[in-house]
Amino acid sequence: MRHDGGALERTPPSRPADSVHVITQLSDFPFHRLWREGRLVFEGGHGKGTLAITDLHDAWQCHHLSPFDNIRFDIPLAQLRSFAEEIGRPNLTRLEPVASAQDPVTLGLAQALLPSLERPEEASPLFLEQVVLALLTHLAQTYGGLPAAAQGKGTLAAWQQKRATEFLVAHLATPFSVAELAEACGLSRNHFIKAFKDTFERTPYRWLTDYRLTRARELLLTETPIAEIAVICGFSDQSHMTRVFSGAMGLSPGQWRRQRRA
Repeated sequence: MRHDGGALERTPPSRPADSVHVITQLSDFPFHRLWREGRLVFEGGHGKGTLAITDLHDAWQCHHLSPFDNIRFDIPLAQLRSFAEEIGRPNLTRLEPVASAQDPVTLGLAQALLPSLERPEEASPLFLEQVVLALLTHLAQTYGGLPAAAQGKGTLAAWQQKRATEFLVAHLATPFSVAELAEACGLSRNHFIKAFKDTFERTPYRWLTDYRLTRARELLLTETPIAEIAVICGFSDQSHMTRVFSGAMGLSPGQWRRQRRA
C-alpha cells in the first residue's frame, strides 16, 4: 500500500480473523497511531525495512498521519500450520507479535515481489511460490521458534536432476507449482528447492528463465516471428520477452537477431 499525501481518516476496527498480518516498510514512515482493542499501543514512526507482526484475532485500528509505502502479507494460520506439517514441525502454530523490528530479509523478499505486483500478467507462479516459501521459512525461524536447517550439502540424485530438468523443459509454456515439480522428484517443496539450488547453483525459476532465453536465442536464428517465439518460450507476450531478454543480453530480441544476421 502506498499513500503520498497527508493524514488519512482513522480506520474502522478490523474484523477478527484466524490470521497474522505482516507489514514491511518500503520507505520511511514518519508517523502513525495504532490501537489494539480500543487501546493506543503505538505512536510514532518506522524506518525503511521495519517489520511489524499483528495477531488478527484482535481488533486493530490505525491512523496514518504521514505518507507511507509498505507491503502487507495476510497469512492465515491454517497456511502456517500446513507449512509446519510439511516441514515436519507440527508444533509451529503461531508467530510472535512484533511491534517494530528491522528485518532486511523480509524487506528484500517484498522488494523482489514488486515487479510481479506491478505487472501481474507477467508474474511467474513458480517464482511467486518460491518467494512465499522463503518468506514463510524466514518468519517461522525468526518469529516462530523454528530452528534453522542444518547446514549441509544435499544435492539431487542423478535421476532427480534428469526428472527435474525434463519436467521444466516440458512445462516451458505451461504454468506449474513447486509442489508438482518437487513431487516429480519425490521430495518436499522446501527440501527440493534447497537441493535444486545446491545442484544447479540457481533456483528452479532462474534455471527456467535461463532456459527460456537460450531457447529464444535459438529461435531468433530462424524466421519465426518474435511474437510467436515469446509464446513458444513461455513469456506472457512479446513485450515481456523483450524486457527479460534485454535485461540479460543488453539488446532487444530484434536487435540481437539483426546483429547475428549482419
